[in-house]
Parts: sequence; C-alpha cells; structure tokens
Amino acid sequence: MSGRLQRSRRLRHAIVSGADGENGVEAYTIDELAAAAGLPSRTVRHYQSVGALQYPERNGRIALYRKAHLDRLQLIARLQDRGLHLRAIRDALRQAARRRLSLEEWLGIGEHLRTPWAQEDRLTLTEAELRQHLGERAPGFMARLERAGLLHRQGDGLTPTYVVRSPGLLDIGLKLHDAGVEIETAAEAAALIRKRLRRAAADLVQHFAKRTGRGFARSRSARDVGNALAVLRSTSAEAVRLVFAQEMERALRAAMENGALPKGRP
Repeated sequence: MSGRLQRSRRLRHAIVSGADGENGVEAYTIDELAAAAGLPSRTVRHYQSVGALQYPERNGRIALYRKAHLDRLQLIARLQDRGLHLRAIRDALRQAARRRLSLEEWLGIGEHLRTPWAQEDRLTLTEAELRQHLGERAPGFMARLERAGLLHRQGDGLTPTYVVRSPGLLDIGLKLHDAGVEIETAAEAAALIRKRLRRAAADLVQHFAKRTGRGFARSRSARDVGNALAVLRSTSAEAVRLVFAQEMERALRAAMENGALPKGRP
C-alpha cells in the first residue's frame, strides 16, 4: 500500500472517529468506494457528473463517501441489468425523490406502464398461411392490405413472409370488407379513430394526474397508484367501447335524420 493511500486512510479514520466515535459510520475514499462497487474510479466520477450519484461529503480536502453511496452504485448496477440507461436511471431517481417514494415503489408503477394494455401478439405468416387466413380474395387484395398498413411484406424473393402487427385490426378490416366497406375506407376510419383517441387518452391522463391524492390514488402512495392503474387497465377498453357505441348510435341517427346517410330503399 502506498504511503499516500495509508495517510489518506489514517486521516479519514480520524475524521470519522472524531465525528461519530470509535464505532463511527463507515466512510470511503473514491478509490475505496469504486473498489467496493467493482467499478473504476472514473465511472464513479461520471455517475456524479450526470447526477445519478450524489456528491461526497467534504472535510477540507478529503472527500468522504458513505454506505448510501455504495448502496446507490449497487442499485444503479441492478437497474442497468434491467436494461435502463444511465440517464433514465437518473431521471427515475429524481422522480422517486420528488414523490417521496422508494425507487422500488416507483419502478413498480413503471411496470404497470410498461406492460402492454392491449394483449395482442404480432403474427409472422408464410404466403400460404396468409392466404388461408384471408380466404378467397380477389387478385391484388394483399397489396391493398399492405398499402393500408395492415400487412407488412418481408423479403423480396419468391418466398416472402408477412408480418401482421395487429391481428385484431386485420380481422376487423376483413369483416368490414365482407360487409361492403373497402379496405382503404376502413384504414382511413381507423386512422381517424386513433387520432381522436390519442388526444382523449392524453386528456384523461392529465385529468387523473391533476386529481392524484384527491379523487385518484387517494393516499398518493405507490400502492394506490398501482391499484388505480390496474383497474384502469381492466376497465378502460370496456368503457371506451360502451361510450363509443352510444356516440356512434347518436351520430348515425342524426346523420340519417339530416339526410347525410341514405335510409335505404323499400
């Protein structure tokens, strides 16, 4: 051990012992902290520079790191194992601090947000499988589905595959086509619905956020927020279906009464 490091440790021990007694709080130099966390010292400095790790205490020229710093470095490592980038980790830590939540609570809320609300898996089909799924269709029908964004062809050879990102929307499009609604018209209608619902969803999130603690997630705790999100997940689609059906009925009735839609021939 170098004489410089020995002197640094003796001085640090004197500071800790003098402040906290013989059994004082453990303190580390930056090199000791880095070694305990299994990191280079420059990485510790980088974490500090981007705001992911709190700065050390200072006693004169001596920088003292505590167990909380080591705990933070270990937490950062666990979050990086989960695929989070450093700046995202920093932002999550700040969010948790502002809301007075533990990071584990805050990440628990994040799990609700990351889990897909629409339980639908994309399909990858061979041309034969796709033709069987579509049934008897006129030539050029698959190209129309591609142009409408309901189907995505992969490969330029004689044996391509087709990706169906939303099997549910494809099946709705097929039902509408069989009922006389052209694929292009149905795709335009879907884009119109998505545009309106995107704005409605943003307004709803803002509505609930403003009422957090007084009408939404009563105690503002992570548990209450998580419970509220879980219920929203299970009920929102049904609520939208009911309200939309009621409004479609109203709009269609008004359109027929105003002559915008034909009432049909006797």
